[in-house]
Amino acid sequence: MSFFVAYIIRAAALGLLPAVLGGQSVSGQLSILERAGGRTGDLANAVVWLEPQSASSAFAREPATIAMEGKQFIPHVQVVAVGGAVDYPNHDPFRHNVFSNSGPAEFDLGLYARGDSKRIQFDRAGVYPIFCNIHAKMVAYVLAVPSPYMVRPGADGRFTFAGVPSGNYTLKVWHERGGVVSKPVSLPADGANMLTVQLDARSYQLVPHKNKFGANYTTSGSERY
Repeated sequence: MSFFVAYIIRAAALGLLPAVLGGQSVSGQLSILERAGGRTGDLANAVVWLEPQSASSAFAREPATIAMEGKQFIPHVQVVAVGGAVDYPNHDPFRHNVFSNSGPAEFDLGLYARGDSKRIQFDRAGVYPIFCNIHAKMVAYVLAVPSPYMVRPGADGRFTFAGVPSGNYTLKVWHERGGVVSKPVSLPADGANMLTVQLDARSYQLVPHKNKFGANYTTSGSERY
């Protein structure tokens, strides 16, 4: 059985066949309004998705990954469909403690060493800030969205959805400096005009986060690992 045939059979079983065979390509442009003199260099960290007016649970939920390497979370932003999972493999030669305590649900994976990996499933839609209890500068975000139509824009802010059926949707965009914006869009059967959306980051302020105990990080503690 060819890969294409297997994919079509799987898509039909998941209720995705109309999107696979009859959908359209929908493109758009994202921009961020900055303070006077500011320049935008992180458009690729945004997440853009389309929520159908009639939500359906019949779509694939593939697991994603955020690795720990060089005292960083890679990638900085990850997106999954609601019900999907994210793996957190540790590639560093020291321990990490992944946790989230300010999103729709909290979790704490505890300390684990190089070569180990742990998984968390995201059953509630929303934005999950991800931290390490050992290294204060490690920050990532997971977005769990109730839709299979989700993309990351390029560095220039352009984005494209593939295989989207015509109909009415809510276009939503998130960025850590601009929050979430949404607007209704209608995608006609004969193709859609380019979608445009702008976020406002002029009031953004970087606030240091606390550790999992609600206390400030200590420099001596971070330097031990």
